[in-house]
Amino acid sequence: MKRRDLLAGAATLPFLAALPKSVRAESRGKPWDRHNNALIMDAMGELREVYEDSLIQEMLDSGIRSMTVTVADPKAQEQAAFDETVKGILYYNQFLDKKARYYSRSTDVAGINKARADNKMAVFYLAQNSTQFQRNLDNVDVFFALGLRASQITYNYQNWAGAGCKERNGSGLTVFGTELVEKMNDVGMMIDLSHANEKTTTDTIAASNKPVMISHACCQALYNHERNVSDHNLKALADQGGLFGVTQMRPFMTLQVSNAVSVYFDHIIHAINVCGINSVCIGSDRDHRRLVLSKAYIAELESEEGSQAIASDYPYYFEELNGPRRMEVIWDSLKARGLSESHLEKVMGQNLYDFYKNNIG
Repeated sequence: MKRRDLLAGAATLPFLAALPKSVRAESRGKPWDRHNNALIMDAMGELREVYEDSLIQEMLDSGIRSMTVTVADPKAQEQAAFDETVKGILYYNQFLDKKARYYSRSTDVAGINKARADNKMAVFYLAQNSTQFQRNLDNVDVFFALGLRASQITYNYQNWAGAGCKERNGSGLTVFGTELVEKMNDVGMMIDLSHANEKTTTDTIAASNKPVMISHACCQALYNHERNVSDHNLKALADQGGLFGVTQMRPFMTLQVSNAVSVYFDHIIHAINVCGINSVCIGSDRDHRRLVLSKAYIAELESEEGSQAIASDYPYYFEELNGPRRMEVIWDSLKARGLSESHLEKVMGQNLYDFYKNNIG
């Protein structure tokens, strides 16, 4: 779907017409300084075939040199999860190779280094569930060999390894989950606890002999949402050497739509205060198109998210961060909050680079 298709029909949505015009105005930050060449990375974002070359170039012009993408629908179960994850990896291999002018497949930080030198974006693969492993630990080796470098323990609900954040009576880390953590540690696949419930998060941090990450979430202390993480687990994560990526999903932070982006920076600053400056990064979980809530875009959301697409949560994004140059806005806004240049470089990319280097080489 091209951007013009998303824009078409926006005026037919009554609630959009009621929004103030400022809600639809894209913010711009100071252009990324190519000479200083600060490393900008996204711990979990989106890349789509529909991105026009000019939009991809804007992403690169904003400084992004690494992005981790989700390779398959995390809602799939059993054999379907295995099959769809294999297909997803093969799909991304082909897609990225077709766009080799802009992207490069990566499995270690050498790929990031090369992408920076070539003015490209290094792309890493994440599974947002562990159902693709089924109950066969050898499948961790299979997917590692295919290029998968990170996997969540759970998505939103109970699986064989643990419980997701939407479970009412879910477990913590199960017996199989403990074995899976040990296997992922041995193989060198990064553990991601995004979407896990409180107990599974606590248990997994304790069970892992390597640092783990939460690539995309927000802070429970600032906003009570099932997808957010308690200060207790943030501190435990950081104490273990782990990393917390602050997502840009607006419904995780506020019900307010207009002029609400300041709460996003509140969550980043809170995470820094709890975890320390070396344990926080950006994990957008967002599209990079300039989106409008058209009928076409809402249909796309409903097709991808199914029953998880809830109209009262729309829009998922902050308008100020709605577009390919959002990293410049984040840099400037955090600088205005008092972060030094060296601390900005850590949060915007260096912390994630160091975490990758220490865990996947």
